[in-house]
Amino acid sequence: MLARAFLAVVLTAAAPLPLAAQTPAASTEGPVIVTSGEGIVKLAPDRGWVSISAESRAKGPREAQRANADAMAAVLGKLKGAGLPADAIRTSGYDLQPEFDYANGKQTLRGYVARNSIEVRVDEIGRVGEVLDLAVGSGATNVSGIRFDLKDRAAADREALRRAVADARTRAEAAASGANLRLDRVLRIEEQRAMAEPPRPMMMMRQSAGAMEAAQPPISPGELEVRAMVTMTSAIAK
Repeated sequence: MLARAFLAVVLTAAAPLPLAAQTPAASTEGPVIVTSGEGIVKLAPDRGWVSISAESRAKGPREAQRANADAMAAVLGKLKGAGLPADAIRTSGYDLQPEFDYANGKQTLRGYVARNSIEVRVDEIGRVGEVLDLAVGSGATNVSGIRFDLKDRAAADREALRRAVADARTRAEAAASGANLRLDRVLRIEEQRAMAEPPRPMMMMRQSAGAMEAAQPPISPGELEVRAMVTMTSAIAK
């Protein structure tokens, strides 16, 4: 677990703070130091999600639906029989569409294809490969994605934020010391919010059941990085 940071130091007269951020202590004008800190927490993921689908074709829509229902029922039966809880399996998509052949500028109805997709949460990271085997062996036709995350991401977020604040404070103290000054107090801490991103790392793949049986894909959860960034404004002692 490491912390890295970048620094922006400003030694100037403080302007009045916005009303929402003012406090009696922070409203006093005087020289300030502004630093930016970053905290990084690196952890091995302990939870995975697997996207699995079953695809069925038939001449008529009802036949395609029935065949698909049977295929997915077999997949779900295997997964639940392996001890996966009911709340770990959710339907992520379903569609029924016609398929056509095209020849000489004309389209001819070939039949219908029904697809049912589920997302399976795997709370024991070492069982991801087992879940893939069970799904493919029971009738799943496609595996379209695997992603990894943390069961307690909130705790990792808080630890990264704590490190970012500590890093900003350390840099403020170093900047003050380099200028033969001394920090008085922290006036303001602002967390720099980044756009939400999907859990990392994400390993995307799409393989047919036959390909899965021929060569099992390696499952490597890797390491997750949880980051936090803050900007700290500190008053200089007079």
